[in-house]
Amino acid sequence: MIASESDTSGSREPSDGGPTLDAASRERLGRYLQALYEPVLDEGLDPRLAELMRQLDRDRAGLDDEGPPQGPDH
Repeated sequence: MIASESDTSGSREPSDGGPTLDAASRERLGRYLQALYEPVLDEGLDPRLAELMRQLDRDRAGLDDEGPPQGPDH
């Protein structure tokens, strides 16, 4: 659905010649995947992972108050 989310006709041929799904199959697959992964999305984020993500955000923003990036041994 990334290439064309508004295409619901199911008649569009892929540029690589691979198989496609019709609109009803895409809808069914989407609902199945949402139901499958919904419990995972409801889980809390591990605090260590949350801190790593905050650190990554700081590094990307150039707001790292701790000086230059340091290796894992520090």
